[in-house]
Amino acid sequence: MTKTGRREERAAADRRRNGEPRTDGRRGDGRLPDEIRPVAIETGASRWAEGSALITQGETRVLCTVSIEDKVPPFLKGTGTGWVTAEYGMLPRATHTRSAREAAKGKQGGRTMEIQRLIGRALRSVVDLTAFGERTFTLDCDVLQADGGTRCASITGACVALACAFARVADQHFLRNWPMRETVAAVSVGRHEGATLLDLRYDEDSAAEVDCNLVGTKSGRFVEIQGTAEKEPFSKEHLDEFVRLGSVGLALLFEIQRAAIDPAIAGLGLSETAFRRT
Repeated sequence: MTKTGRREERAAADRRRNGEPRTDGRRGDGRLPDEIRPVAIETGASRWAEGSALITQGETRVLCTVSIEDKVPPFLKGTGTGWVTAEYGMLPRATHTRSAREAAKGKQGGRTMEIQRLIGRALRSVVDLTAFGERTFTLDCDVLQADGGTRCASITGACVALACAFARVADQHFLRNWPMRETVAAVSVGRHEGATLLDLRYDEDSAAEVDCNLVGTKSGRFVEIQGTAEKEPFSKEHLDEFVRLGSVGLALLFEIQRAAIDPAIAGLGLSETAFRRT
């Protein structure tokens, strides 16, 4: 790069730090509108959990752990069917300012309950609950640092943690078959300053005209599409664009998930049919 080029790049970086918009069509962090943030998934991040994954997506970091209990909710007792559920929470300094722990308030907030139910639904959609008897797999998704997309990162990371847990207990002989039919992931899409963006950071999400979360499976189906217009209603054309762009992001996340899961299942001798869509 020439001296002039370096000066221009430094000047552009200074403008971004000062909150000034870019003029080259890229976003504040340098991404194009259709690019996701860098994603890394570290398995085995928790020593004691049956399965765990630490997902980092841009500046958002979520620790997902799995615990197994030999019991099920009352409505499943005697059915021979298991259960997968989730809990979600944010550390007090996961955000710019400290948030009080919900335990100190004595109750969970509506947002927390909505997100953990979403995580549980997403995981159950790809798991054969009859494969492990009357046992409960609980996913704890703890946000260590938040910069937008925490519910999406939680789903993506929790799926990897759950696959690792299934792999860990495979030699305990209570799995009737491989429980995970395919992987599930989630990504955000939105409209910000008139442009459709993939995988929104907090500053984009908080100012978005439309915010949409897509939860999808490796086979191309959707578990949930959450779309909210913050200002003007959005059109079907925009919804189609959200689904198209979100599907691009999901495809990339499935590849990252598979790379994280492969080492955990390498010695299990799973056939392509048993794990066909992951």
